Amino acid sequence: MDKHARIFVAGHRGMVGSALVRRLAAAGYPNVITRSRAELDLKDQAAVNRFFEAERIDVVLLAAARVGGIFANASRPGEFIYENLVIETNVIHAAYRAKVERLVFFGSSCIYPKQCPQPIREEYLLTSPLEPTNDAYAIAKIAGLKLCEAYNREYGTHFVSLMPTNLYGPNDNYDLNSSHVLPALLRKAHEAKLSGAATLTVWGSGTPCREFLHVDDLADATLFVLEHDVKDGLFNVGVGEDLTIRELAECICNVVGFEGQLVFDASKPDGTPRKLLDVSRLTQMGWQASIGLEEGIAATYREFAELHAGSTPAAVAA
Repeated sequence: MDKHARIFVAGHRGMVGSALVRRLAAAGYPNVITRSRAELDLKDQAAVNRFFEAERIDVVLLAAARVGGIFANASRPGEFIYENLVIETNVIHAAYRAKVERLVFFGSSCIYPKQCPQPIREEYLLTSPLEPTNDAYAIAKIAGLKLCEAYNREYGTHFVSLMPTNLYGPNDNYDLNSSHVLPALLRKAHEAKLSGAATLTVWGSGTPCREFLHVDDLADATLFVLEHDVKDGLFNVGVGEDLTIRELAECICNVVGFEGQLVFDASKPDGTPRKLLDVSRLTQMGWQASIGLEEGIAATYREFAELHAGSTPAAVAA
């Protein structure tokens, strides 16, 4: 990829978008284009078209999305499906109209069926029903990747779709009403430690298995795909191993230093029983994740403590 390509990172203030901006800067790409929501509303089709006509974009990294955890997805399905569909269709179609050379669309592992063979291969998409707690978001993301595939077939575009597993890292969302499981547990463990609580309640039974990828690894995989001239296709992005939610909670408590008891609230939904991605397509090309889970959680906790809690706990300050 040309080092002077004009690269538009859509959603640059989010966790994925900000990681992409950091990675591109570190790799020496000087022409990274960003717009805040106030400057460019991606739900406004006319505004998006004007932006692409004016900016001569070469590469689009479509990280803008309405995202959230189980509670947010289950309680606001209309919002999740509508906003994601509108953003995707506006940006992808404008990129085609403007003859953008490359586009990377970011989806989610939730696109795959609830009862899916493990590890999950890309070809398992649409083979059985989705997990109902986040099916609206999943359907929107499936529509986005199918839009990329359709444009590639009909118009000869070079649009690639990356499906990361559960992400975490800098710039994550720690709102307990809308966050995903790892940042929610990180915040709850921190607050339980500060308050001297004897217990920490975890949603669900603790038995579902999940895979977690540091967002900086996703950014690295994105640059790998661009620099290796991958022009189309669907690729899972993950670490290739998982753990139970109980094990995740225990790891987080160890990092945070919370020594109380874990209590599992089985009245709350578990979601999909297991989500482990088959990442062989990317690994066979030469890419693999490099950030270990405990290492990544420790770095994430340091950021959380500094930016959201006002202090750095001694346990992770080193």
